[in-house]
Amino acid sequence: MAKEKAVPKIDIGIAKEQRKAIAEGLSRLLADEYTLYLKTHNFHWNVTGPMFNTLHLMFETQYNESALAVDAVAERIRALGFPAPGTYKQYAALSSIEETDGVPEAMHMVRLLVKGHEACAKTARGVFPAADAAGDEPTADLLTQRMQVHEKTAWMLRSLLE
Repeated sequence: MAKEKAVPKIDIGIAKEQRKAIAEGLSRLLADEYTLYLKTHNFHWNVTGPMFNTLHLMFETQYNESALAVDAVAERIRALGFPAPGTYKQYAALSSIEETDGVPEAMHMVRLLVKGHEACAKTARGVFPAADAAGDEPTADLLTQRMQVHEKTAWMLRSLLE
């Protein structure tokens, strides 16, 4: 019996064009998630001031959560049959989150992270219709989880500014 050498086509009940559209949206989310991860980790390293300990620990919790998230999003893109972006150049082109130059004051860091979490929530929400239309429950579940995390984190960060 001859060995089969061809890789089987993906047959998960979602058409290739639908999978492609979802993967493209998830690639934008991955870029946002990774950019926010990097920004949060940078702020963790460089925060100073009277709230140093609180913010240093909070940012650490947030970037650790983000590290797990980027892996989940990238693996979902791969499960849909497409390559996950993985370079700074790709992330810069895909992300809706701007990089921050220099080292902002602590409360400005918080404001920037609020914007970043809200941007991730909006990006995830923007991908949801394509996942929903395709009956892609695993992606819809992932997007729902990401929206919940980002909306809650934005609320917690905003609370520091009151």
